Amino acid sequence: MRATAIAGVAYTELSKKSGRTVLDLATEATRGAAADAGVPLSDVDGVVSFSVLDDSVSSEAVATTLALPGLRFVMDFQQGGQSPCFMVQQAAMAVSLGYAENVLVFRALNGRSGVRVGSTSFAGGGGQYRYPIGYNAYLMYIAMWARRYMHETGATAEDLAAVAIAQRDYAMRNTRAVVRKPLDLQSYLDSPMVADPFRVADCTSEVDGACAVLVTSLERARDLRQRPAVIASAAYRAGARPGLDIGDQLLYDDYTRNFTGLLRDELFGRAGIGPADVDFAEIYDCFTSTVLFGLEGLGFCERGEAGAFVRSGATAQHGQLPVNTNGGLLAEGYLHGMNTVAEAVLQIQGRGGDRQVPRHDVGVVTSGALVDGSALVLTSDR
Repeated sequence: MRATAIAGVAYTELSKKSGRTVLDLATEATRGAAADAGVPLSDVDGVVSFSVLDDSVSSEAVATTLALPGLRFVMDFQQGGQSPCFMVQQAAMAVSLGYAENVLVFRALNGRSGVRVGSTSFAGGGGQYRYPIGYNAYLMYIAMWARRYMHETGATAEDLAAVAIAQRDYAMRNTRAVVRKPLDLQSYLDSPMVADPFRVADCTSEVDGACAVLVTSLERARDLRQRPAVIASAAYRAGARPGLDIGDQLLYDDYTRNFTGLLRDELFGRAGIGPADVDFAEIYDCFTSTVLFGLEGLGFCERGEAGAFVRSGATAQHGQLPVNTNGGLLAEGYLHGMNTVAEAVLQIQGRGGDRQVPRHDVGVVTSGALVDGSALVLTSDR
């Protein structure tokens, strides 16, 4: 911990139809992240990525198109939104242990014009139990958890709406965001129901695009182009009986709490901080309910109080804890959380533009929605 840093970030354009290959998108984003950091491609010796349903390209393919002279560390992880923070953690471990010097971590996909994860059935051992009852798309899985949470805590549609409205306000100041139309409570309530309790505004915006970051040693990052975003802590956790495949949580005990509560103490303990020390948070938000889960799981508010916390304005730009300052996956676009990590880096570096938060020395990032996931604590170089 605190031996490595993220030194550069880059995105491609986010769109509904890129008209490009995924390899082309991945190459642009990774090349851009190295350039943003000021690291020559000849110095990059590691590439890491993840994919779902074979919707991306291999790290070795990207190393080829970048014309890297060689690789010392490579990883391709077959998982979805659980992955971004975990992949950064793996890259940081490789760098800190001397197995690589500069590692590019990317996510690339044609997630709107190609394979759409949000409406796709997941093949696997658990499918035989889900599909006969019509429980076959990811939004249904999250919706089941959201409805149970609402039943047990008394959370309402207004609480879900508060998340969507707060993040839309950030998106309106983010030129990358694919959804920038103003949103208020009435327009939220008037939008069609997709899978109870989710309306359109509760759901992530699937896009074509790519995002990448560059992980290096803190010592080297101090001599590069951008301020280091220090990796102060990282953690991954999965609860007991996480399922037979990515869509199977049928044996999980509690549909009202996710992985964030499992890793909180380890995550903050490694960084030597507590929830009160965090300046802002970028919480994985494939759907609005996962933000409520994350706020409570990480200890930013008590059980059942997340909706009121958001409605109070606490997550706004000048609030107590700004959250999802790019508009989140709901509005910026669903790059499976890689852009959630990148936004945290930009905030730490003071490069948030019109959405820059005033206090940005300590940020928390999460990746994942349900039974398993990962998280990072990023800090300024103090």
